[in-house]
Amino acid sequence: MDLERDLGSALPGLRTSTSPVDKIAYARDLWPRHHLEVQAGRIAAHEPGAVAWPSSTEEVASLVRFCADEGVPIVPFGAGSGVCGGILPDRRTVVVDLKRMNRWRALDRDAPSLEVEAGAIGIRLEEELAGAGFTAGHFPSSILCSTVGGWVAARGAGQCSGLYGKIEDMVASLECVVGRGEVVRLERRTRGPDLTPLVIGSEGVFGVVTSARLRLHPAPATRSFGAFSFASIEAGWTVMQELFQRGLRPAVARLYDPFDSFLASMGAKKRARSAAHGRPKREPNALQTHHIPGAGAVALRGLLRVPGIVNSLVDALGDRGLVGSQLVLVFDGTVDGAAADLASASAIAARHGGLALGEEPARHWLAKRYAVSYRQAPIFMAGAFGDTMEVAAPWSKLDGLYRAVREALGKRVFVMAHLSHAYPDGCSIYFTFAGSGASPEAELQTYDATWRTALDAAIAAGGTLSHHHGVGRSKAPKLGAEIGLGVDVIHALRGVFDPAGVMNPGNLVPREAPARRPAPPPPAAPVVDRASQLVHVAGAATIAEVERALAPHGLSLGLGAAAPPIDRTTVAEWLAKGTPGAPDPWVDPVDHLVAGFTAALPSGAELEVRPAPRRAVGPDLYALFHGLEGRAGVVTSAHLCARGPERARELSTRLDRDAPVGEAVRGLLDRVVAAVARVPRGGSAP
Repeated sequence: MDLERDLGSALPGLRTSTSPVDKIAYARDLWPRHHLEVQAGRIAAHEPGAVAWPSSTEEVASLVRFCADEGVPIVPFGAGSGVCGGILPDRRTVVVDLKRMNRWRALDRDAPSLEVEAGAIGIRLEEELAGAGFTAGHFPSSILCSTVGGWVAARGAGQCSGLYGKIEDMVASLECVVGRGEVVRLERRTRGPDLTPLVIGSEGVFGVVTSARLRLHPAPATRSFGAFSFASIEAGWTVMQELFQRGLRPAVARLYDPFDSFLASMGAKKRARSAAHGRPKREPNALQTHHIPGAGAVALRGLLRVPGIVNSLVDALGDRGLVGSQLVLVFDGTVDGAAADLASASAIAARHGGLALGEEPARHWLAKRYAVSYRQAPIFMAGAFGDTMEVAAPWSKLDGLYRAVREALGKRVFVMAHLSHAYPDGCSIYFTFAGSGASPEAELQTYDATWRTALDAAIAAGGTLSHHHGVGRSKAPKLGAEIGLGVDVIHALRGVFDPAGVMNPGNLVPREAPARRPAPPPPAAPVVDRASQLVHVAGAATIAEVERALAPHGLSLGLGAAAPPIDRTTVAEWLAKGTPGAPDPWVDPVDHLVAGFTAALPSGAELEVRPAPRRAVGPDLYALFHGLEGRAGVVTSAHLCARGPERARELSTRLDRDAPVGEAVRGLLDRVVAAVARVPRGGSAP
């Protein structure tokens, strides 16, 4: 078909382009593997057939309808800042750039909330919200070049997630174009049924998000800053664990390993010397400065070709040979509240041997917090490559995850790490690595092998493959190793949301039948993971049994008056009813109830989602069981998050917790349930 002619004929008012320059610009996202392909001379191997810039939901719906009828693949595009290969079109594909759809539709100051179109750029959104006295609280490192729709699609996290949560905690409702051009409005419901978790994190394979209603917060009246140095990274993350389990919610809590902390300390000394002599400040780069002269590039490539030696030298220096591990904290809130929380955090840090460093490291981090997004280019300019990998696990598995992934990466690349995005039950680890090779092809081989071994290590250590970057194509081959039959469930859901099969084909789910893990049997009695404040319990156990198991550890589920009779209600029944009496997730978005689960589908097929402190590995499949009265299956076991006696400061909101379910959503829900019921035992090939 002549795509340009047919688009122009079917959609005469839609702005489109088939210009070679536009097609090259929209041929990829920021997946570092793309950069290596460019270095190897393959500049435009995946350019699309056309690019479209709709300006309204109606235009998006018309375009989706056209593509579905004609069998033309369609790829939603935010700002192209993804790093997992979510954008990889072919010459028959239409890439749909939504940035012309960037309007505020409605600001509700009472809720407070904002209905904003999906193409809104993050930094402008937050600047304009600040002018109105609000914040959404979402500050990803890519905020200068990412959109609301991209945040939703990737299930992203911002740098202030310690207080405001991830993007899934901020979405009150979504407008989406699905199927053959149908426009649906999905409302978040705390007691279910709720389809928004299936779209959040779906990475464009279910439809096109056209707008979102985001929860807002009053702009913080003040911030309190603190920084501490610890003898080891383990001591630092023990402090993070205690902070969050004792109800403290620093908006920012970032712990850097000894080498990264050493670089930061060198930068601080340079800033101090420059200030003393009246010279302008120069900012350090984690791996290189912004300009790499020829000799420096050669030296860097040489070092990165022997990463094992470099990593061993860093390890040999150890925590004492460098400067220890640095923890940066930022508390948002009222003048009294933020100061009191910082004082409590300082006391905890001191008990664990933390050396107070004052405010400057945290203030400097805040001032330069987006600079990290621009540090890859110098590495590639030097003839090497760099990338990041963010994994997560419960606190009890964090040490094993850190060591396993670091060892796997360190075989082929230089690696350092920091911890961020902490929760009462666990934390994310963000690895930064760099490598080199004798040729572009050799670098590609090293890059691919590095990712394979690191992902295998993360799975073997009990971690999740992604906390907030998503899956894309880079992690899709390993998705079955993490969510097992969940891959087949996602395929079944695609048949509902995208019956024509045109939405971002090849993304998120593997093309080949993946290796799948069998789901483990439920525990015979509740098993308490005290370090993570988790309890693993069979669906057939009563809530009273769970509470009796938690009580000796000083923990409980924290149920309120709306809870059903706990001695007669099983966990499976309670989850199927939407967990009445459970703590309101809107008042403490950092906490969540279900960290993992197993479920039996109507066919008898068994699904397992292992426990993790949030994840970004596709749709949240727990939504198929929460508040759905067992229609899509029965939860056979669950990892529930318990609470200690200390509570977090509540965040206020007037958002509707459980809006009525409309006819359109009810029909979509019926089709979702029917599709899940058809997933066979043992799964099916993609």
